[in-house]
Amino acid sequence: MQENIPSNFTNLTHLDAQGQAQMVDISGKAATVRQAVAAAKVRMLPETLAAIQAGNTPKGDVLATARLAGIMAAKQTAALIPLCHPLPLQKITVEITPDLELPGYQIHATVKTKAETGVEMEALTAVSIAALTLYDMAKALEKSMQIESIRLVSKTGGKSGDYYLPEP
Repeated sequence: MQENIPSNFTNLTHLDAQGQAQMVDISGKAATVRQAVAAAKVRMLPETLAAIQAGNTPKGDVLATARLAGIMAAKQTAALIPLCHPLPLQKITVEITPDLELPGYQIHATVKTKAETGVEMEALTAVSIAALTLYDMAKALEKSMQIESIRLVSKTGGKSGDYYLPEP
């Protein structure tokens, strides 16, 4: 019933004429190169950061495990988030950088494809799971770590054009 949908929601592509969730039909779109970058932060005590940096953690290599988890998660996005299209991902990078001022880690994921739709959700999934894995790997050292500021930093390609997160 179209009349039950607020007017500002009628252009949402994930809703059908009855207001029901639907997967967007991308069959008529051209495959183009698309890239998205997402970021997250994991805040922790300076002692926890030092232990991770020194490799003194009970579960092993925290950063390598978190990096791999982020890459694997990006490839599983369509299985995790309803209505996401499975995409052929050509490149996934996850960078985890210590930040002494935070203190903690900055996580950035870059995902690239040549497809009919973008890879924003894949990049966001990658940083989210990398952050959760970092937490899991280091929770024996500190349970009060905080995962913060998961955000899209940029996206290029596609019909809607490029997007860059404005500087604060």
